[in-house]
Amino acid sequence: MAVRTLKDLLADGVEGRGVLVRSDLNVPLDGGQITDAGRIIASAPTIRQLVEAGAKVIVTAHLGRPKGEPDPALSLAPVAARLAEELGRNVQLAGDVVGSDALARAEGLTDGDVLLLENIRFDPRETSKDDAERAQLAAALVELVGDDGAFVSDGFGVVHRKQASVYDVAKVLPAYAGDLVATEVDVLAKITGDVEHPYAVVLGGSKVSDKLAVIEALAPKVDTLVIGGGMAFTFIKAQGSPVGDSLLQADMIDTCKDLLERFGDVIHLPHDIVVADKFAPDAQTSIAMTADGFTEGMGLDIGPGTVERFAAVLTGAKTVFWNGPSGVFEFEKFAAGTRGVAEAIAQATANGAFSVVGGGDSAAAVRALGLADEAFSHISTGGGASLEYLEGKELPGLSVLEV
Repeated sequence: MAVRTLKDLLADGVEGRGVLVRSDLNVPLDGGQITDAGRIIASAPTIRQLVEAGAKVIVTAHLGRPKGEPDPALSLAPVAARLAEELGRNVQLAGDVVGSDALARAEGLTDGDVLLLENIRFDPRETSKDDAERAQLAAALVELVGDDGAFVSDGFGVVHRKQASVYDVAKVLPAYAGDLVATEVDVLAKITGDVEHPYAVVLGGSKVSDKLAVIEALAPKVDTLVIGGGMAFTFIKAQGSPVGDSLLQADMIDTCKDLLERFGDVIHLPHDIVVADKFAPDAQTSIAMTADGFTEGMGLDIGPGTVERFAAVLTGAKTVFWNGPSGVFEFEKFAAGTRGVAEAIAQATANGAFSVVGGGDSAAAVRALGLADEAFSHISTGGGASLEYLEGKELPGLSVLEV
């Protein structure tokens, strides 16, 4: 895929020019406090290079899922403060998306200034299915940077969305891939091309349906496909074992049977399960063997025997892709499975493997469990975008950048 990059834009010169940057600053909040600043940290280098080159930088991003209208709980105010800290300079926050405050602040920018627009999804046109409505918002965004402006797409976590700030602005302004997006594409291309074997993929999370397409795409190419998390219970049920009150997609049982018939030689399922009497951090627990199943309680993590089995396979891999936790890692009682898998992948990396953590909950788990980002070859900022890329889907936010 041939695209113009940030390096190309900087070579053309940006001093005194307005540059609109679409970043992914969708960080988790707890009581208004950022609990994982990973996406902000990853977004800062592109913004910093533009600032240092004298651009007037206007950043647009979303936070959470507001319903097309302002929601104080989803304001980007804490993000602006954390981004300013990361950049070591003031970051203005507009009081609106493309309204009078945003316009006034944009007109007042001087070389090297940074303006963050309020949550782009406060404007319903951002996610509209109507091309004309999205184009209206895109035109308003373009007005903020002026006729000689440019657009830098640096939010990999949203490139699978056909949205105004991701797709439509790139059809109007000269468009470039930021360093974060370019790196993500290079990494994912590496694990979908001629990879070094053994190649292991670890999938977790709650639903088989969310990962079905990536299973279909990768199972024929990998040596090992490890499945944990809530989605494992539909596979276990497909093998004929009861799973109590665990997460289950009854309509996917036949699909799982088919996957096991076709790819049973590479699919690895949990051998044992940590069963809880309730979904709570203080739940009473027991261990159940998946061959026998269980009729009471719910599975909230893979068991210790499974951790050992998975680790034995993963530590010997030369290429690893991981997306989705193995259990409810947010509760300490049910974090051992995800920690064990993560540590095994880190060990494989130390042994020379190329490892990719596929964003979303997996990236959050790495940090929540106190593991170093450097223990893995790459931690993606885009869970859904990573999966769709691996599935072979066209990502609108990338295709629109092609020249």
